[in-house]
Amino acid sequence: MKRVFGTLLKRRERTLERTVVEIQRGNEALRNELIEQYKPFIAKTASSVCKRFIREEDDEASIGLIAFNEAIEKYAPHKGGSFLSFAELLIKRRLIDYIRKEARMRDAVWHVENGENSEQAAQTYLDAKLSVDEFYRQIEQEQRREEILHYQQVLKQFGIHFHDLVEQSPKHKDARLNAIRVAQLLVENEHLVHLLFQKKQLPIKQLEAMASVSRKTIERNRKYIIAIAVILAGDYIYLKDYIKGVLSS
Repeated sequence: MKRVFGTLLKRRERTLERTVVEIQRGNEALRNELIEQYKPFIAKTASSVCKRFIREEDDEASIGLIAFNEAIEKYAPHKGGSFLSFAELLIKRRLIDYIRKEARMRDAVWHVENGENSEQAAQTYLDAKLSVDEFYRQIEQEQRREEILHYQQVLKQFGIHFHDLVEQSPKHKDARLNAIRVAQLLVENEHLVHLLFQKKQLPIKQLEAMASVSRKTIERNRKYIIAIAVILAGDYIYLKDYIKGVLSS
């Protein structure tokens, strides 16, 4: 009895993130236990994407389970953010990829079966395609919002808020590009990334030795560099597009 209560106590003390790390170290029994425990969460997440109730035998449920397991493999606790928010993002992305693939296949079948002869069929096809496009737009909006919320949570661990970035972002294009390049140098160095997320501070001394900018410039743009580094080191699809836009403009 004492052993049982001791085990239960240890399980309560173990956070979800620590559980994931333990699984990554090879505890397969714990992996199966965690997946079984979070099946309702996976189904709920899948339902929010598909806009209908997802049963365990549905393909979407299987894709959700695979994505949840992928999240277990890829989650990096030192990069900030909760495991569940990371898993939710990944499940939704994999389901959207699946829905798009299915839609492309249906398009191909429609063209084979109907050709271009039926005006009524063509209009039906067009209406269905517009509905699918609107669905994608809504889902991507939701994904973008959730990605930003996750990003805000991570930035808070560094004592940074969005209004700080608005006020302290470099005003000139060249200064922004230099700050982004410093962030890129940081992310390319595994040791510096670890220091950044462990100490929640920018490793200014090491960056000064690596980058062709002054210490004063790095310190002045500290919050912006951290914010960009968090995006580059994390799983942020839409925010990374923003950085690509800045670099290509």
